[in-house]
Amino acid sequence: MSLKSAPDQYGMVAVAIHWFSALLMVALIGSGFRAAEMEDAAAKAAVLRVHIPIGVTILLLTLTRLGWWLFVDNKPASVPMPSWQHVASRVVHILFYVLILGTAASGIGTMILSGAGPIIFGGELVTTLPDFFDYPPRRSHEIGAGAIVALLVLHAGAVLYHQLFKQDQLLQRMWFEERQR
Repeated sequence: MSLKSAPDQYGMVAVAIHWFSALLMVALIGSGFRAAEMEDAAAKAAVLRVHIPIGVTILLLTLTRLGWWLFVDNKPASVPMPSWQHVASRVVHILFYVLILGTAASGIGTMILSGAGPIIFGGELVTTLPDFFDYPPRRSHEIGAGAIVALLVLHAGAVLYHQLFKQDQLLQRMWFEERQR
């Protein structure tokens, strides 16, 4: 498998970024929703010590992916499908980028405005944390996370539709081995 994409299959770099981002996204969503429900400051800080670096990693992977598409690689041609599905696919992917970047920005904004970074990562016993909902970016962080979950469900559903019903090998285009032609 080539590093760059072929006309009918994504390259190794795009595939690796996609699947690593997907795995991290599941961990990020789980840790984020868990932290949001926690009352104990020390336990919440422990979860945020995982959540925040994963979020920054996804932000960096997303920026890398955008740079890869803009400056290095070309996406493969789309599989045949009705035009409304092409449009829906394009909109979902653009929304993913916008929401990932916006949700990361709101998370960073919340950390900066609340001053919680040094508390969470300071190495001392955490006894209190600021109420993150006192800071405007926190609400958009929550909305963005919910919208990302909805897009993930929509995206996975579309992939399953292509895999199980259309059987057009769409999933194999974004996998680590050569696609059977």
